[in-house]
Amino acid sequence: MFRTLFAFFFLAVFTGMAPAQSIGSGIGSGVGVDIPGQSQIQADLLANVTGVAPGKPFRAGVRLKIAPGWHTYWINSGDSGLPVSVEWNLPEGWKAGALEWPLPDKHLEPGDMLTYGYDNEVLLMAEITPPANLTPGQEAQLRAKVSWLVCERICVPGSAELDLKIPVVETPEPNETALFARYEAKLPKQGPPPFKLRWERHDTEVYLKLSDLPADAKIDFYPVTDIPRHPELLSPGVLRIPFPKPPDQPFVRGLLIVEDPATGSREGWYVETRSEQGMGKSTSSTPGGIEPGANQGLTIARALGLGLLGGFILNLMPCVLPVIALKIFGFIGQAGESRQRVFRVGLAFVAGIFAWFMMLAALVVGARAAGHELAWAFQFQNPVFVFSMAILVFVFALNLLGLFEIWIPGTGRIVSLSSKEGYGGAFLHGAFATLLATPCTGPFLGPVLPLAFTQSAGVTFAMFAAIATGMGLPYLVLTAQPAWMRFLPKPGPWMVRLKQLMGFLLLGTVVWLLGVLSSLGEKSDGISAIWILLGVGTACWIFGTWITPGARRFQQALALLAMAGAIGLSLFFARPRETAGWENWTPERVAMLRKEGKPIFIDFTADWCLNCKYNERFILDAEPVRAALRNFVTLKADWTKGDPVITAELKRLGRSGVPVYAVYPEGEGEAEILPEILTQNIVIDALRRARQ
Repeated sequence: MFRTLFAFFFLAVFTGMAPAQSIGSGIGSGVGVDIPGQSQIQADLLANVTGVAPGKPFRAGVRLKIAPGWHTYWINSGDSGLPVSVEWNLPEGWKAGALEWPLPDKHLEPGDMLTYGYDNEVLLMAEITPPANLTPGQEAQLRAKVSWLVCERICVPGSAELDLKIPVVETPEPNETALFARYEAKLPKQGPPPFKLRWERHDTEVYLKLSDLPADAKIDFYPVTDIPRHPELLSPGVLRIPFPKPPDQPFVRGLLIVEDPATGSREGWYVETRSEQGMGKSTSSTPGGIEPGANQGLTIARALGLGLLGGFILNLMPCVLPVIALKIFGFIGQAGESRQRVFRVGLAFVAGIFAWFMMLAALVVGARAAGHELAWAFQFQNPVFVFSMAILVFVFALNLLGLFEIWIPGTGRIVSLSSKEGYGGAFLHGAFATLLATPCTGPFLGPVLPLAFTQSAGVTFAMFAAIATGMGLPYLVLTAQPAWMRFLPKPGPWMVRLKQLMGFLLLGTVVWLLGVLSSLGEKSDGISAIWILLGVGTACWIFGTWITPGARRFQQALALLAMAGAIGLSLFFARPRETAGWENWTPERVAMLRKEGKPIFIDFTADWCLNCKYNERFILDAEPVRAALRNFVTLKADWTKGDPVITAELKRLGRSGVPVYAVYPEGEGEAEILPEILTQNIVIDALRRARQ
């Protein structure tokens, strides 16, 4: 978003210096850019009255007539482009309201890129309020500076300085009635839409669900907030909308458009996920938008169920199952023949299990409180948090697969503390037995921690209590009915297979987390994440092989150094790949290379140019083209900020916009200018000709 605004600022400055000619008709007049033989934009400044009354608001509008095949952009331009800008310059005491944007259209561009904007014609209106102390018979002059980007195969920035002289009268007469009425009908409606809306919040997105729509109605959503992906229509009444990128809050505002095929009407409303002042009014079915607990019942219930199941499965792990029967027989030995006392001892043991897991929950809540409180699922929009959770779960998966084991120093002292008889001893035995089972319990905390860190304190404690319940359930049942111990499965190789299966399930969780990471739209690709996971995995293997309870200190120190080296090497290879071989374009660099007779390929591009990005992504970065470019000096001329030196070079080459691709041959000779839309064969053939 900031890059787009920054580019637009420089674009406005640049277009003020661009070659201009007088254009326009009607009441207003102005100047704009022109490509020889074709004018892309004609701009007029109009009013809906022939004169203004003191203190009485009226509407003024900037009309853009757009050449066939060209288009300009809405308040959010989409994957490329820049929105139209209107800067009012009014007499002292006059006030201009917010710019009103008619309903836009979508343009699907090459490379599946989607933009939002207008073609043919658009009227951007604003309410103008004159001061009440005007005297009839005077004449006022309104001015507006308009900047735009207009695109077809190439993109051309432009601007116009428009002015409108309008008299002050007692009784204004309407003007341009049909034009203003037509575009007023295309404005978003005020107030809530005449059907029901319901927002549902999920990890990294919200669902907008509509009901009571007209039969066969078509719905669409144009985001105003900057979001990483386009909204997706899942069914006739359900839209999936991603949250903005961090550090923005998970809040979505946009234009909901409903088209009724029966009447042919197309109407829109601004909607948002919480009530705020500004554009539009919240039309959420819940006052204030989504509450923190919205649509969480199923998700939390599922998490609690999985925690209960995970805790129960812990008893089937090799470090727990073989000792269950021994513990139960120990309780019976302590209690004698009293079944009630056996059960009470079992309750004390289970209380120790709960105490351990409640301590873990308290650590989680405390760690979160030590930082800052975040909204539900906001962390899943933070790539650092998501990748940290992926590493944590990956380490636990490697543990289950047998790559290394977690061991606790000082186990003998802990066991001795829990060896005394009675309820207190049983309680300590339960707590310490759970601690000693860390090699099994740790992996099952991996999937829980991402959710636990995103919930309220009460829900976090409930999730850990579910795990404790699942783990303590067999002890409760078997102390109540010791005869049922004959139903316990016998330890065997199947336990190792079950443990390994759990490891692969956790690897599936890692894949899911990496998918969430990629959906955030960060520049760093998945290869970097895989390099880091490879380093972590190597470090875990070194730990499991050389850092053991009986290892010598010198051996452990060397292993720690090797672990640090493995992780450091993976971070080195995980650095974001920079575009190799491209130099910044300057006229001096071109002159030097031409003097040396070297072949040159120049890419004149801009961040807001759709075709530029398509050609770079699918043509210039293709392996056959990259191979052909290795024999050329490749230069990139970035016109995003309207560099006047690049502008002059474009004019010299006979072009007024980007993309432009110039191929200079070896030795002497003029540059060959390639088409705006490239193919691999076009580029490779041109490079071959330049080498002949």
